Amino acid sequence: MVTILVHEVRPSPAKRVRRHEGIGTMERQHVTESGEGAPTRRSLVRLAALMGVAGLAPGLSGCIADGLATGTVGGAPESQSALDVSPVLLVATTRRAVGGGTRAPYFGSERGRGLSFAEVRMASPDRSLIGKVSSVVTGDWGIRSVEQVETGAAAAAAAFTQAAFGRDVLIYVHGYRESFESAALSAAMLSDGIRFRGASGLFTWPSAAATFDYGYDRESALWSRDAFEDLLKALAASPSGGRIHIVAHSMGTLLTLETLRMLRAEAGEGAVARIGAVVLAAPDIDIDLFTNGVERLGPDVHKITVISSTNDRALELSGALAGGVVRAGAADRERLEALGVRVADASEYGGGGLIGHDLFLSNKDVQGVVKRAIARAGGGV
Repeated sequence: MVTILVHEVRPSPAKRVRRHEGIGTMERQHVTESGEGAPTRRSLVRLAALMGVAGLAPGLSGCIADGLATGTVGGAPESQSALDVSPVLLVATTRRAVGGGTRAPYFGSERGRGLSFAEVRMASPDRSLIGKVSSVVTGDWGIRSVEQVETGAAAAAAAFTQAAFGRDVLIYVHGYRESFESAALSAAMLSDGIRFRGASGLFTWPSAAATFDYGYDRESALWSRDAFEDLLKALAASPSGGRIHIVAHSMGTLLTLETLRMLRAEAGEGAVARIGAVVLAAPDIDIDLFTNGVERLGPDVHKITVISSTNDRALELSGALAGGVVRAGAADRERLEALGVRVADASEYGGGGLIGHDLFLSNKDVQGVVKRAIARAGGGV
């Protein structure tokens, strides 16, 4: 048996305590929650089929089903996510709508006129044995339809907040080279993979979804800061709102860190207090810029978990394009720990494709890091 060790550390003023998490026989209970083992990407779906993991038939309704209020799903098995019960994804976007936003491709790569909201009905995976096997070819989640679109910062933020119904919210912020559809599928896979029991959300910005448009993507991400802040302000101001958890990936971590810094400076401690876990997966941020941003967060830095990997080929490339400055997601663990953030070193994890850049979607142990971060913040997982 091959044992993989993961170091997930939260430093304290007195000393740093190192915790090892692995998938060996003696350590398995520290990696997965009881009852877990659901498929994430295709490499795990085949395993799930062999294990005979069963699920309930997906439901689809015009609004979130009764029992989803007050933070988590009521009556659903612990092994089932809220998104699987009612597959509705709440989307806030700064992309320009295509055909009114209700027909594919829904939202494109061009920049819109500020914030828009869309309620996206997802097609959940077939949980039968035949469905699990066929999904190896056809994929897992999909977009069924977009039923509601609201435009304008105030209207869009209000619609998102109202749709969340006061529950805990998990907002996924995608990275470089993502289309509207691919970002939505990743958000669904993440929420379902960690069995999140609150509202599933996505903040998607105008990525060109093209390899050679790195510069356009970076500028579009930064351009979207004000809109993301408007959304977070609205959610934080809702008197019945739950915790706001954020998982950001790659270039989306730059957008997230900058927005949180702005939120704290402009809206104060009250707004930031509603933020639960902040997970930055493979952050594609200049380490010096990352250091400055984290320092501006003050005591709220303890909310942040960084999933790093020194084997991330995508971050190696972006570092080269940025003049050789190391990216935060590829920095040494000790350097990140010194900033006060919790660190999960995923250098030894398998999965994530050939470049190891999306481990939080493809590796169940890395998803366990996300799940525990949300649980520590009092989230519904």
